[in-house]
Amino acid sequence: MLFIDNNLTNPYFNLATEEYLLKNFNEDVFMLWRNEPSIIVGKNQNTLSEINYEYVKEKSIPVVRRLTGGGAVFHDLGNINFTFISTDDSKSFTNFRKFTQPIIDVLKELNINAEFTGRNDLTIEGKKFSGNAQCNYKNKVMHHGTLLFTSVINDISSALKVKPTKFEGKGIKSVASRVTNISDHLKTPITILEFKDMIMKHVSKMNDNYSVYELSEEDLGNIKKLYDEKYNTWQWNYGSSPKYSLVNEVKFSGGNLEFYLNVEKGKITEIKIFGDFFGKANVSDIESLLIGEEHNEEVIEAALSNINIDDYIAGAIVEDIVKGLM
Repeated sequence: MLFIDNNLTNPYFNLATEEYLLKNFNEDVFMLWRNEPSIIVGKNQNTLSEINYEYVKEKSIPVVRRLTGGGAVFHDLGNINFTFISTDDSKSFTNFRKFTQPIIDVLKELNINAEFTGRNDLTIEGKKFSGNAQCNYKNKVMHHGTLLFTSVINDISSALKVKPTKFEGKGIKSVASRVTNISDHLKTPITILEFKDMIMKHVSKMNDNYSVYELSEEDLGNIKKLYDEKYNTWQWNYGSSPKYSLVNEVKFSGGNLEFYLNVEKGKITEIKIFGDFFGKANVSDIESLLIGEEHNEEVIEAALSNINIDDYIAGAIVEDIVKGLM
C-alpha cells in the first residue's frame, strides 16, 4: 500500500488527485489531506439546491463535485479527509465499516467512543463527525470520508443552508444532522496535525507492506491537467447536475418577481417570469433570450447586458433578474 501525506489544500486539485490515483495506480493507496474552506457535492446531486448560493458567493467558497455519491459536505482546515483506494473484493463497495474501523480504533486510543451509524456516518454521543462515500472503477473501490476535528460548525450550516421549496428534481438531497468536532471530546488536547499523524501511524501498523509515496512532477502535471479540464470547470461542478426545476421569488423596488425555470444538462430549457410589475415591452422577450443559456450567473448577466431591463420590468435591474434565477 502506498501512503500519501498530501499537504496541498486546493479542493479542485485534491479531488483531481483522487481520480488520478484511482484510475492510474495499480497499488492500493491510503491518503490523508485537507481542503481550504469549500463545499464538496456528491456526484448525483443538484449543486445549486445544496448550497446557500448568496453566502457561497459572498465568501468566495469553492464548490466542487466529487466522483462518489452521497450528500454535500463542507470542508475547512479543521477537517481531515482520508482516502482508501483498494482492489475490490466484491464486498468492499457496501462495506463502509471496513474502511472506517481504523478511525474508530484511533479514537478509542484517545478514550473517545465513536460508533458507525446509519448508512455511512461516524458519530460521538449521537452527533456526526464523519460522513463517508464510495465509488467503483474497474476492479478498484475508492472510499473517502471527512473527520471534523476543529471545523467551524457555523460555517457548515451557513454554507449548506438553502430554502427547501426552491428546487425540485431527481438529485440526491443531503440530510441535515447534528454535528460535532472530535476536539470537543478529547480528555487531553492535541492539534489536528498530531491527530493526523496518529491516523497515519495506526494505518501503517495495519499494513506491513507499505511505502511512503511522494507525488512526482509527472504526477503533479497530470493532476493539474485533470484540474484544469474537469474539476475547475463550471460544467463539472454545476452543469453536471441532474435535471431540475427552480422556483424563486424576489422583491425589488417596483414590486415582486416570481421565477419558474427548468434546467437540463446545465442549460435553461423553460422559463417563466411573473409579478406585479409594469413594463413597456413584453417580458416574454427576456424569457426567450435565456432559453438554451447555461444556468450560470456570469452567462445570464452577459445575455441580459445588451437589453434595457427597465423596459420590460419597470424599476428592475439586471441584478434583480440574476438573483431570482439563482
